[in-house]
Amino acid sequence: MISHLKQGKELRQQVGRKTQGEFRTAHSRPSVADMVKASEHDRLPELIPVRHQRMAVSPFSFYRGTAGIMALDLSSLPYTNIQVQAIGDCHLMNFGGFATPERTLVFDANDFDETLPAPWEWDLKRLATSFVLAGRNNQLKEANNEELAFTLVQSYRRHIIEFEQMSLLDLWYMKFDIQSIAEKSKSIELKQMLDAAMNKAQKESNEKILYKTTRNVSGNFEIADQPPLIYHETVTDDKTQWVQFLNFYSQTLQTDRRSLFNQYTLMDVALKVVGVGSVGTRCYVLMMMNHKEEPLFLQVKEAKESVLEQYIAKSIYAHSGQRVVEGQRLVQAASDIFIGWSTGTGGRYFYLRQLRDRKIAPAVDEFDREVLIAYAKLCGRMLARAHAKTGNASLMSGYMGKSEMLDEAISRFAVAYANQTEKDYEEFIKAVKAGII
Repeated sequence: MISHLKQGKELRQQVGRKTQGEFRTAHSRPSVADMVKASEHDRLPELIPVRHQRMAVSPFSFYRGTAGIMALDLSSLPYTNIQVQAIGDCHLMNFGGFATPERTLVFDANDFDETLPAPWEWDLKRLATSFVLAGRNNQLKEANNEELAFTLVQSYRRHIIEFEQMSLLDLWYMKFDIQSIAEKSKSIELKQMLDAAMNKAQKESNEKILYKTTRNVSGNFEIADQPPLIYHETVTDDKTQWVQFLNFYSQTLQTDRRSLFNQYTLMDVALKVVGVGSVGTRCYVLMMMNHKEEPLFLQVKEAKESVLEQYIAKSIYAHSGQRVVEGQRLVQAASDIFIGWSTGTGGRYFYLRQLRDRKIAPAVDEFDREVLIAYAKLCGRMLARAHAKTGNASLMSGYMGKSEMLDEAISRFAVAYANQTEKDYEEFIKAVKAGII
């Protein structure tokens, strides 16, 4: 029987590694205005201006809000179709730190709204392009920006080869402990930033969130309105519907975690605007209390069809919230104990997780070349682990090989697609000014 490594090598005859560096837009590509408007179908209309405002900050911000545009472009290019559990919206801001159930701070991917089985290179190309755009946003030299993409891909390829030779159990047990990353870092600046981030995260708690995001009304806490980013709306006032929603959700938790969750009672609900790509979807914050008046804050995010589904295949899960949760559990080394899903009014799909559970968000706009290089190596390693544990690492390793051909190709693609994103951004800004969107 032919080995998977050899099959991977033979796949180069169908999709040459150099072709991974090519980019061209499809002749039938819609206008940017049309693609943006299509992505905003069924979003809350009052939040669309907020979404546009956030996307208009820079080409990098625009890129964060347009995963659907890149999915369309990638689907029209050659790809290996070696499938992994793709993150879907794989850019460098969707990685970060959070606490495991054992309360250890780890580095991992942390946004799975678009997750779906898909070709490995789609995640890698989106991530590589994000580094080029981040470098440009931080005023790095163009040679440095291409270096960032090359470093990322090289780290990814080398770790795929390494992980392919590991025991599958060891791979699944592997976690990227932030304390260890900081201690081993050769970048003094990165180590200092990680130490400061860890100190801040360790102080984060539901009690701290309580006093930062609530107000005391007649002896009772309720979430404080901060319009247009956090506010109450009439549809959130029906506690009976929310109790039914949470009853459904609790059934998606593991038995021990369901027992813990059932000790909390819903106190308040508010709508919260989050991110860039998610703005306009229905996202809520739930404040809950137990009999000891200890708070628990949950984030409820609407889950729509993945932007990848129309180009690869429909998810095996009819419930989009379940698609997100199952994908997250597959990719992450450890997931939030309260992650689960439910169905809201009108048959809308949602998933739930803790709000800001000792999370560390990368302050990418403050990263210089040295820190971005170190961060690219780390993201490449993490993505390789995610893909190796959910796909055929031997096939990928055989296809990629030990030369730098793939690294060079995808870094060229990243520069080309960053250029396209800047053109799309300019078209977007013109459409906004003209009142088209």
